[in-house]
Amino acid sequence: MPSAGPPVKQGTTSVKRIGLALLVASLPGLACGAEINLVEQVGEGGTAVLVILGLSILFLAVTIERFLHLRARAVLPPGLMARVQPLWTAHRFDELEKVLAADGSTLARVIACMVEHRHQPYEIVSRLAGDLASMELRQHQQKAYALAIVATVAPIVGLLGTVVGMIEAFHVIAYSDAMGNPALLAGGISKALVNTAAGLTVALPALGMHHYFKHRLATLGLELEKQINALINLQFLPQPEAPALRVVQHAN
Repeated sequence: MPSAGPPVKQGTTSVKRIGLALLVASLPGLACGAEINLVEQVGEGGTAVLVILGLSILFLAVTIERFLHLRARAVLPPGLMARVQPLWTAHRFDELEKVLAADGSTLARVIACMVEHRHQPYEIVSRLAGDLASMELRQHQQKAYALAIVATVAPIVGLLGTVVGMIEAFHVIAYSDAMGNPALLAGGISKALVNTAAGLTVALPALGMHHYFKHRLATLGLELEKQINALINLQFLPQPEAPALRVVQHAN
């Protein structure tokens, strides 16, 4: 008499496969049912979300402004030093000043300062050029400082909004007849946590852009210093003279 074990096992496997297929087919419906209306949640976030929204506008404005103005062309234009050196060597300073005035970059302003004080000794010109370059770079750095403020303040505001929202949620539970309704408490906590999520959403890209612009400014500053030092050393340091040839006469 044949055993009935294998058909039962095969039937159980078929049932499992059918159940798994039904579960997979029902996932989109479950996801739609549990979908979160983020716009509505953010709209009910309270005053903290409005503050974070203002910080996000500041973040976008500063980022766009820095992308437009913190460029190599504004600090260290390519080819400027190649045009400056022949004019300086030929002592065509009137033409050189026109080229620098038309350029308008940080490097051009530093070279214009060097041209203006070209009769001064090396130490004075080097100090004046270094001070001017440092001031220009600090101005660029100061304009990006708002990104650090956004990265610091946004998560704190979000955390404050979350704490206030949690207090309000428990206050509603304490002074209502819904002690046995966990949905009411969960809804209040969910709205409160939106503040933290909004703060971090703004703070993280702001922190990233702050470090990006800081690194970009440091890179441009190093190259600016290198080109300025090369020009000062070439034009203001005495160049070593070639040793004179000595003719040695040999005795007959």
